[in-house]
Amino acid sequence: MPKMKHILLAASVLCAVAGPAAAKDTLTVGMVLEPPILDPTAGAASAIREVTYANIYEGLTRIDAEGEVRSALAESWSVSKDGLTYTFKLIGGVKFHDGTPFDCSIVKFSYGRAMAPDSVNAQKQLFEPIASVECPDTYTAVIKLKRPTALFLFDMAWGDAVMVSPKSYPDAATDLNKTNPVGTGPFRFREWVKGDHVTMERNPEYWGSRPQLKSVTFKFVADPSAATAAVLAGDIDAFPLFPAPEAIDQFKADARFHVNIGTTEGKTIVALNNTRKPFDDVRVRRALTYAIDRQALIDAAQSGYGKPIGSHYVPTDPGYVDLTGVYPYDPAKAKALLAEAGVKPGTQITIMLPPPPYARRGGEVIADMWGKVGIKTKLVPIEWAQWLDQVFKRTDYDATIISHTEARDLDIYARDKYYFNYHSDAYKALYQKFVEAVEPKAQLDLVGELQRKLAEDEPNVFLFALAKVGVWNAKLRGMWDNQPVPANDVTHVSWGD
Repeated sequence: MPKMKHILLAASVLCAVAGPAAAKDTLTVGMVLEPPILDPTAGAASAIREVTYANIYEGLTRIDAEGEVRSALAESWSVSKDGLTYTFKLIGGVKFHDGTPFDCSIVKFSYGRAMAPDSVNAQKQLFEPIASVECPDTYTAVIKLKRPTALFLFDMAWGDAVMVSPKSYPDAATDLNKTNPVGTGPFRFREWVKGDHVTMERNPEYWGSRPQLKSVTFKFVADPSAATAAVLAGDIDAFPLFPAPEAIDQFKADARFHVNIGTTEGKTIVALNNTRKPFDDVRVRRALTYAIDRQALIDAAQSGYGKPIGSHYVPTDPGYVDLTGVYPYDPAKAKALLAEAGVKPGTQITIMLPPPPYARRGGEVIADMWGKVGIKTKLVPIEWAQWLDQVFKRTDYDATIISHTEARDLDIYARDKYYFNYHSDAYKALYQKFVEAVEPKAQLDLVGELQRKLAEDEPNVFLFALAKVGVWNAKLRGMWDNQPVPANDVTHVSWGD
């Protein structure tokens, strides 16, 4: 017995020294796509922002979990009565991860770089309204616009408008942020193992509230079965955009997990190359839309998660107009329009399919539906890097399936050059009226007109709003329910009991 007493005493001493088990302070987040680079000011891929937005990089403003504009590196701002001058009061004492102080000169550098003739910013048009950036003092930035711009504060909250350190661009041709991102955020970059993961760690010198998580790893798993297995095994703690909706019922029945069905800004479309025959004929584009049963597509490809749309806007956006009735499922009408346009039965269309399951699975369903109206469809699965180069950059394609996750991005149809090659002077004029509108009601009215114009021209086949089908550990707190911008903001995520 004396020997047993010694063992118990030793155990008590060990417990007293060790204390209670330390709270978990690491997180592994699953993502389908790996970002091609890590600089959101130099690439279009949403995956870049899903890793870096609010975590590593910050802008003057930010979008919160509810889709509202909030302060970030600007603690406050004022707008002149004519809507042409924005005065931002900047937060003092902020430093980049490389030690560079943040002040008005950084704002001038960041926006100047985005606006430059040789800018590679994927959303360069966001900065076009800026006439000048002036620095009356160190922590005041005065931005003057060429004309009133309704979405300016919202636009400056995009990942493309974050502040960057001049040290990370030592010369015009060098962008260190592509592989070693430097921001002002609560996390700093640690490593990127290509093809596997990106890891970031807590920034001990962060100017604001420091995150509870010590480190976060973004793990890239494109295969739905592998994603399911990884979450079940606990190798992935959270998969905010889970790629296997057919497995959701299994997770709902397991108390270890929380299942979240939220909304995104994802406008899932069959993008058509409008300058390539036969897609240059609006009758063909309309016919291809009539040939698709949107709800049946959602049920088959997304296990019912998603909402049909009839234009390039989602139901959660202000000013949304339900235009799904413009082209109801009508195979007979589709056949008639194809015949009228001279498209013969057996005509082949090639659809390029990037990796997301909504594209791969959706392509199979759409091919079957188009087959019923006489269109043969060739499905070509491609990797993300090839999609970005061949489809997005070189526009060498017939059709593709993609979800546009940028918020309120009606501007892409007003651009002189964009990958689906839609050109409409009427739409451009209408969009210009919208961005210059000052009154909220006028803005919403014009948003409705823009949606109707797109439904009339049907440059793309508008399918459904992508749902945010997420699965994560039931003990996690602070994950976003919805995705108003492409982001996996983990700055307020913690582990509970």
